[in-house]
Amino acid sequence: MFKPIVLGLLVLVLGVAASPATAATPLPQGSEPVQLDPAKFSTRVDNPYFPLIPGDRYVYREADGEDKQRVVVSVSERTRLIANGITARVVHDRVTEHGKVVEDTFDWYAQDSEGNVWYLGEDTVECRNGRIENHSGSFEAGADGAQPGVIMAANPAPGLEYRQEYYAGEAEDRAQVLSLNEQAEAPFGFFTGVLLTKDLVPLEPRVSEYKLYAPGVGLVVAVQTSGGEGREELLRINHDQRIELPSQRRRCQA
Repeated sequence: MFKPIVLGLLVLVLGVAASPATAATPLPQGSEPVQLDPAKFSTRVDNPYFPLIPGDRYVYREADGEDKQRVVVSVSERTRLIANGITARVVHDRVTEHGKVVEDTFDWYAQDSEGNVWYLGEDTVECRNGRIENHSGSFEAGADGAQPGVIMAANPAPGLEYRQEYYAGEAEDRAQVLSLNEQAEAPFGFFTGVLLTKDLVPLEPRVSEYKLYAPGVGLVVAVQTSGGEGREELLRINHDQRIELPSQRRRCQA
């Protein structure tokens, strides 16, 4: 059921001019370390393509073949001091399947003075039968060689590339901006002036994904174009929610 959508995105991408773009400050590309000044960062994240307003809760539907999952992303009031000295906003991401938690993640974001949104790490647990199975993929910028990445650029333009995260052998995702003038439709609504990115996973070379971000909203559609048939779409956003983060022992309990 996803093939027509994927083909449509491929057509859009073929028509995109891939001229190189530069930002006011060069964005990180590979494994190189970056020296960030904590004084230039804020937990107020208002980048129009990736706004994080405390109390907002995003609900997504994700399908990959016959597997269907519910993804709930909740922006908390909580902050965390990261190992590299930057204070980050804590965002809770929970994935359930048939009502059971399969993955639970605390993501850490902060925005620099130019408007770039940085991804500073995550605490992820995989769950089985209501219990924590492992912590695979967790990392924290500034600890054990892990480096921060950019999840959303302040001035995205076609051709702009950047790493999203770097923890050798665990988290090495990167992205490229393809277009700023797409349209996208999800159960939540129809959007124009949409940002289209191509996300790659060097640790899984056959995996690629297109993501569409609506201004003022954030991620509305994600389509896996290689390495699977997954599609994720925004169902609704609830504002002014009371966001309570689960304790460690309750992270795998719905």
